[in-house]
Amino acid sequence: MALLEQWRDMAYSPTANKGDLQRLWKDYFMKERDIYAILLKNPDEEVKGTVKELAEKYGVDIMTMTGFLDGIQESLKVENDIENMEEDTVVSLGFDKVKLYKNMVAAKADWLFGLEEWNSIFTQEEKEQYYKEQKRSQTFVRGEKKIGRNDPCPCGSGKKYKFCHGKNA
Repeated sequence: MALLEQWRDMAYSPTANKGDLQRLWKDYFMKERDIYAILLKNPDEEVKGTVKELAEKYGVDIMTMTGFLDGIQESLKVENDIENMEEDTVVSLGFDKVKLYKNMVAAKADWLFGLEEWNSIFTQEEKEQYYKEQKRSQTFVRGEKKIGRNDPCPCGSGKKYKFCHGKNA
């Protein structure tokens, strides 16, 4: 079984104890924050290595590194083949700074987009601009307005909905 499938089975298990999942995610988010803090110190350096080597480099287990690779995937300059990734697969952590920041905002991960390391990459104005751009880009789909029982029937009969098409509803 590929690493990503193992990670997702573990992290999103519908049968796992809720408390265990909460602890797993709390622990993961702390480790994720620490890895990003290191990466953001040299944002233009492309870190490469096998999944196992990167896990050792950042002091995390293979599953945590797999989750990290899943999370950073959409922010990479060149995406990794994470679907088929194994411990000895060479991966790159070369990320697009703006894309990464905006994806952190989209994920509502304030512990990540709020890292102080961003201050040496972007000005406060740039961070505010990217934050606003990301928030504006998120579209919200609203359902159609429901027809009330006492509203006119949309068929145009002139009757109240409850006496026309709504009486069988």
